[in-house]
Amino acid sequence: MLKIGLTGNIGSGKTTVAKVFELLGVPVFYADDEAKKVMVTDAILIDAIKQTFGAESYFADGSLNRKYIAAIVFNNPAELEKLNALVHPAVFRAFEVLEAKAKNAPYIIREAAILFESGSYKTCDRSIIVTAPLDKRIARVVQRDGISVDEVKKREGRQMPEDEKKKLADDVIINDDNRLVIPQVLALHQKYLALAHN
Repeated sequence: MLKIGLTGNIGSGKTTVAKVFELLGVPVFYADDEAKKVMVTDAILIDAIKQTFGAESYFADGSLNRKYIAAIVFNNPAELEKLNALVHPAVFRAFEVLEAKAKNAPYIIREAAILFESGSYKTCDRSIIVTAPLDKRIARVVQRDGISVDEVKKREGRQMPEDEKKKLADDVIINDDNRLVIPQVLALHQKYLALAHN
């Protein structure tokens, strides 16, 4: 089974692309969603978070005290790095569970915002980046999340520049509202099926 990493900067439409692959019957692992999930389901991780950031990281009902954690990591790269170092192995364990369930699939997609930043692209056979011009991406996020242009630019600034990611990616999907996305996904789907069968 091939492992295909899928990423794209904020507002690129990577989740939309992932959903198209899902419609084709491809198992998709949403790393960002899983990261939120494992923080309240993975006992090893919960323990590690409590030890690192304090027992008040969780409420009595077992739910994550997001405000508390956010206050610690938001403007502190070292603390965020600590948190990511705890979460990544748990996300990886969750990925292995999906992989085992989908063992008969020719390939599996791992959708992650920080595929390149985290180095997890190295565990994939190939990687795709979904790209779009910055002004388009900003407009999409402003509309989707109802936040200011400055806030989107701030979030964008925390990600690896798109051009750097393009150099690392094996395949590119252009989502600029001029080119249709579905034919690009279908072409890659055929390519990956062929690669998986060889």
